[in-house]
Amino acid sequence: MQHPETSKLILDYVYEHESTRPNHLWLTQPSDGAVTDYTWQQTMDQARRMATHLKSFGLPPGARIAILSKNCAHFFMAELAIWMAGGTTVAIFPTETADTVRYVLTHSEASLLFVGKLDTWEHQASAVAAGLPCIAFPLAPASALSSFAGWDAIVAKTAAIDGKPSRAADDIAMMMYTSGSTGTPKGVMHRFDRITRCAEGIIGNVRDAIGPTDQVRVLSYLPLAHVMERAWVECGAIIEGQGHIFFAETLDTFVKDLQRARPTIFVSVPRLWLKFQQGVFQKMPQKKLDLLLSIPIVRTIIGRKILTGLGLDSVKHAGSGSAPIPAPLIAWYRKLGLNLVEGYGMTEDFAYSCTTSIALNAPGYVGSPLPGVKIRISDDGEVLIKSPGQLAGYYKQPELDAESFTEDGFFRTGDLGELRADGMLKLTGRKKELFKTGKGKYVAPAPIENTINANPMIEMSMVSGVGQQAPYAVVVLVDNIRPTVADPAVKDKITAELGALLKEVNRDLPDYETIRMIVVARDPWNIDNGYLTPTMKIKRARIEAALAPQVEGWYARPGPVVWA
Repeated sequence: MQHPETSKLILDYVYEHESTRPNHLWLTQPSDGAVTDYTWQQTMDQARRMATHLKSFGLPPGARIAILSKNCAHFFMAELAIWMAGGTTVAIFPTETADTVRYVLTHSEASLLFVGKLDTWEHQASAVAAGLPCIAFPLAPASALSSFAGWDAIVAKTAAIDGKPSRAADDIAMMMYTSGSTGTPKGVMHRFDRITRCAEGIIGNVRDAIGPTDQVRVLSYLPLAHVMERAWVECGAIIEGQGHIFFAETLDTFVKDLQRARPTIFVSVPRLWLKFQQGVFQKMPQKKLDLLLSIPIVRTIIGRKILTGLGLDSVKHAGSGSAPIPAPLIAWYRKLGLNLVEGYGMTEDFAYSCTTSIALNAPGYVGSPLPGVKIRISDDGEVLIKSPGQLAGYYKQPELDAESFTEDGFFRTGDLGELRADGMLKLTGRKKELFKTGKGKYVAPAPIENTINANPMIEMSMVSGVGQQAPYAVVVLVDNIRPTVADPAVKDKITAELGALLKEVNRDLPDYETIRMIVVARDPWNIDNGYLTPTMKIKRARIEAALAPQVEGWYARPGPVVWA
């Protein structure tokens, strides 16, 4: 690991920054076109005052205190206040349905809820039990601000907590609920010592990539309820102390927010990297751009112009995580001059598993172990990991704890993979996603989906076909193509291109995995219709159930492409 002071915990870093760099500008929050900046001293003054208020409730040590909010400066402040007051943070994805919000609040036995920036509060409000104390962030919806005690009013009349309230190394700092792609979310418990060690390793990795002197500037926009943003952005920023965190205001202002931040570190998920690329292709046809990027002298100029337009021209280190990213997409960004790498982690190890680097990477590989991480492959091909960020357990589910670890303490990830001699890890699918066709052979859908998703026409895909003689693939076309298919000529052209794509995909597959047809989904998959998790992973079982009545009819049709 990068830091020898193994007894130092994350709150120790907080107090150190508060003392040694009180006037360092740490957080920038946009709202209604204006921005509010918070130094370390200003951040901690508010957090300390809120900690005093939380203490006044007389809650037991480790009481769960929930946050339902999009990313904002007050999320950081609330988490620090919860920790100083002796509590455990439970963050809820801001896009969750009322049913899931209710489940998390009930299952975690939350004693209090912070309500922040939200787009669908009018639907979620019914999930909050009568009598549960609630505090509204300044940017909360108007109905929450009028119904609950307001953050600003509380801190204005409350004295700051004194000293340096400490937490034990094995205290639970946070419970993170998984995004629920395969069922009911699980409460993953993380200890203070382990999140600290991971955040130290994360900052070591970042500094190795950008150098010891460049300022860390980050735009925080992926959900803080998700482990990647919480570990690599928030906790990393707390350890770093010298960085500057910017927040995004809305989807419509995203490019403006990016250009304000001019981030030196930028982390995203494959679907957003793909959307950025599609936006570029809408302005310049792919073939023309590929030609220009093949000319060394022109490539630098064009690449710089594109990255500047995206707000990524200052990025020294870019990462993709949460789901597999097609290798051609990584290669395309590197042609532009963006050092894009892929990482692999999970809620259960605080997103601290492995990552590629500019020096060590290969198509299809998710990287080598981060410092302190050990990886091995079981006899049945499952990836087993022992990480400094190992979960303390699943809340109220001790039976899962027993199932999740080997006798010698390795976590059973559920992923299938292969290890190269140099330690590079390749993922080949999920154990639970394997399905058997009518030929009696198992198919791993993820690698095939990753190949399909590399095509610029495709936003996302799903391979299925349980019990069928051959699998099928369902695809969602990208935003700019979907509206054009009403034109018969355009539809015929896309049908031909998808047929060619099917031949290309099948060329490299064994006979038992050969795809019978590509089915074009009628509607996009998104969080609102329940087909995607809050972290934009596909809900495979949900989609398969919705498509089930149509599957036999698709197989009865001739031709390689079916329009649903």
